[in-house]
Amino acid sequence: MITPAFDVSQNPEYLILSVRVPYTRTSEFDLYIDGTDVKFYAKPYFLRLTLPGRVVEDGREKASFDIDKGLFTVQIPKEIAGEHFEGLQMLTSLLAPRGSRSAKPLLQDINPDCSESVDNDEAEDEEDFDWQVEQEVYVERSEEGLSDLQKYGFGNQRYGVFARLQEELSDVIDVKNPDRTTIAERRQARMHAEASAFSPDHYLADLFEDAEIKRLLKFRSWWTKLCRSPEQEEEPVILFSNEEKEQLRKFTNQSYLLDKTSRYQVWLSLVDIILAYSYEVRSTEGEHNVESPWTIRKLSGTLCWLETYSSLQEVLVSFGRRVLCYPLYRHFEMVSAAISDTVAVLRSGRACILKCLLDIHKVFRQNDPAYILNDLYITDYCIWIQRLKSKKLSALAAALQKVSLQKKDLDLDIEELEEAATMVVEEEDGASKTASEYHTSSHSGDSSSSEEDESEVEGQAHAESGGGESSKDSPLNPQHTSAVCVSIQQERALTMLSAESKVDTLPQAPEGARPLIQELGELRISQELNGSPKAERKCSQQSVVSSGGSSSGTLLESSPRRNPLLIVKKQEDPHTQDVIS
Repeated sequence: MITPAFDVSQNPEYLILSVRVPYTRTSEFDLYIDGTDVKFYAKPYFLRLTLPGRVVEDGREKASFDIDKGLFTVQIPKEIAGEHFEGLQMLTSLLAPRGSRSAKPLLQDINPDCSESVDNDEAEDEEDFDWQVEQEVYVERSEEGLSDLQKYGFGNQRYGVFARLQEELSDVIDVKNPDRTTIAERRQARMHAEASAFSPDHYLADLFEDAEIKRLLKFRSWWTKLCRSPEQEEEPVILFSNEEKEQLRKFTNQSYLLDKTSRYQVWLSLVDIILAYSYEVRSTEGEHNVESPWTIRKLSGTLCWLETYSSLQEVLVSFGRRVLCYPLYRHFEMVSAAISDTVAVLRSGRACILKCLLDIHKVFRQNDPAYILNDLYITDYCIWIQRLKSKKLSALAAALQKVSLQKKDLDLDIEELEEAATMVVEEEDGASKTASEYHTSSHSGDSSSSEEDESEVEGQAHAESGGGESSKDSPLNPQHTSAVCVSIQQERALTMLSAESKVDTLPQAPEGARPLIQELGELRISQELNGSPKAERKCSQQSVVSSGGSSSGTLLESSPRRNPLLIVKKQEDPHTQDVIS
């Protein structure tokens, strides 16, 4: 027989059952209603449901069939109008046959000294659970006895799983040999690995450059709108997708035989897993990526180290240490935000927790090695959570909210690290401030000096324009300037006369000879009317003309920037030998 896809909803008067049975004929439909039992048959489909409330068959039933969609819908009257049926979204638990809800084992150890016996699930739900640490007397065990206690998984009920999965071992968990490693050894190895993985540089970078962290802290997850108040009794309505409903129908409904210690560890491990999931949702803003399986697994000591906890404080300390050691965003505020999100999820009831677990199941199912964690933990949690009472979840949320987690509890010396880093930052800020003040003062000093110079020049100009005796000593006095120019002209005249006398003493070129006067400066040679050569030089300087008598020689102005003159003889005159240098 094939179990069809189905969905159950309700209104104040009716229970509405929708069953998808394509390729069937309505003439073969058969519906059975009796109290909490509802059975539907349409070859080859068969559905049997155990409802949380009673329904009746009194002629008010309504049924319809959509041939195109293959959807059969029936409305069944409630025995008590207005009664609210709790847990209709827990499809896996609805498939359980009547009488199978008890976790009572077939064999029991009847011991008069035993103060506690295993009872059914309903009695267990009524029991007030103590979330405090239970003290136990230490009992020394032999090595042979320890080898039989290496269990893990949901409720520590699995063992020997990784003995046949050695290739996937390193990609799933961090424990080297889980089947031969005790719980104490796992915890010691986990804490040592966390201390080695802690990076002060990464932590301080996220602490002081926290723009991205502040943006993530403002993110609001989908469950924040569903969180109910402690006074509210009914759970908020949560809609499951068709994919999630299909996954719920695929789960095998089963009961779990858990003693008090195992139940306590199951609750604490659930908190640890939801904490890791809450962090991952916030860090990705609700959009999973390829790192999501790694993040959830790495932040949960339960999934990564097969850890078992004994108190909520241990769960929070382990989670806080791992957040500051492994993921991308390592900030203590992210730890606090994840704790608040987990409290909100627990307060929202079973449906909210189940939706989170189904999301984790999907993430692990799509990752090749992580699917093993579904078999060890997540699948069992998805089935187990559907049978719980909401009041236990509310009590757990209240207990978790009361637990205080501080930085010093993480044992990573982050308070000392922050204090030292803050001192360094303050010193650097003080040094930069001092340098800035010095630069500003020196700049103002330079400005004042330049202003004094400018005022000095302006004063001199004012003195010159004002006249008087003070203007005689000013270097910008026009009379003083003209006197200096006259003196310079007299010195140049004396120099020219001296050069002229030197030229007269030089040997003269024979008549008829026309020496070529070449100078590396710029010269111009002209022929006078009487046939004597005359060299003229273009110069930007002021020409100085001697007032003395005429001279037969040609006067050339000497300049230290020019090369000396050279008189080159013509080749046709072999007797010319005079060279003026």
